[in-house]
Amino acid sequence: MDTIDIENRLGLTFCDRLELAFTHGNGSRVWDEAGKEYLDFTSGWGVTCLGHNHPAITRAITEQAGRIIQSPNAGFTYSPSRAALLAALANVLPANIARTFFCNSGAEANDAALKLARKITGRTKIISTLGGFHGRTFNTLAVTRSMENAGRYVPKQESTVFVPFGDRDAMTRAIDANTAAVIIEPIQGEGGVQVAPEGYLEHIQSLCHEHGVMFIVDEIQTGFCRTGKFFALEHASAIEPDFLTMGKGIAGGFPFAAFAVSAAVSQKLEKDDHGGTYCGNPLGCAISHAVVTCLQELNVAERVAEKGQLLQAKLLALKAVFPNSISEIRGKGLIWAIACRDPDLTRPLTLACAEAGLLVVPTRGGVIRLLPDLLVSEADVERAIEILTGVFADI
Repeated sequence: MDTIDIENRLGLTFCDRLELAFTHGNGSRVWDEAGKEYLDFTSGWGVTCLGHNHPAITRAITEQAGRIIQSPNAGFTYSPSRAALLAALANVLPANIARTFFCNSGAEANDAALKLARKITGRTKIISTLGGFHGRTFNTLAVTRSMENAGRYVPKQESTVFVPFGDRDAMTRAIDANTAAVIIEPIQGEGGVQVAPEGYLEHIQSLCHEHGVMFIVDEIQTGFCRTGKFFALEHASAIEPDFLTMGKGIAGGFPFAAFAVSAAVSQKLEKDDHGGTYCGNPLGCAISHAVVTCLQELNVAERVAEKGQLLQAKLLALKAVFPNSISEIRGKGLIWAIACRDPDLTRPLTLACAEAGLLVVPTRGGVIRLLPDLLVSEADVERAIEILTGVFADI
């Protein structure tokens, strides 16, 4: 069977693919159909937080699948695995968070948060940031990247306003009496790993409280220890979101997500305000519980902070060797961007890295994104830098 040929003939895709088909993985490594080994610094776009084929995840899948995968009447009934996950998350979520709802994807979590924020406030305007990414559903596309991007799909949502990321004055001017919510990533992932300036989240929260606006913090890419804290908002001071959206690393590779709300928001929600067939199905909850447990028991946040410092130092040294090619190194923990001076370098760099055995994430704006799994070894960090050094030297 020719995997690539079949997919090209019969599959529907909306992107340029790498001519690679992977059969299996272990830890930070994966192997293609030809048996070639690669170092994976993409984590499936930040998803496989514990690496590939982690025994805790395999065990959770096997044990739960042997019991029940989907509950009768779905969300109309209770689930022991859902209850266990809710209890585990209560230990790591912000103190003001009261209730959590599980769903299928980060886009779905953000979509629900936007919908419920409008319902609660009775307002329509949503403020997002230029370069932000919140999903590909119709509602989340309207708050993703820019009005130019949102305008590709009709009808346009004219009530959406975009402001520059990190610009306090622009945010202050944008909020008014018709604003339902502000949605923000602590670190823009798809936007090129743009880290929120010090005090920025606190400023937005203050504005939201002043004007009765819902504060939505999108931790889909940054949550679950990716930045060296369990949630990236912990790098700021006393952040208490009205909505917190989660995904990607929440279940280590299984399609799963969630949004959580404060006690004040919870009191304003009513029956039939939201729902879903897979609203915390037993299999997804069991896998997520295994991931959350591992992250805590292995002190992964601390390990990520240490590895992040190492990776940062190595990347800054790489920039010093190739100052004419690399304009900036940005990131925190184990989410990093190599910003190229020539945006056209992204594709050839990605292909050359893959040829040399390193998988990286090509990102808009001339950025190569590095998202290794959170258990990546120091030796693998060193190896990745060796490959990057050779690739930049060649190109």
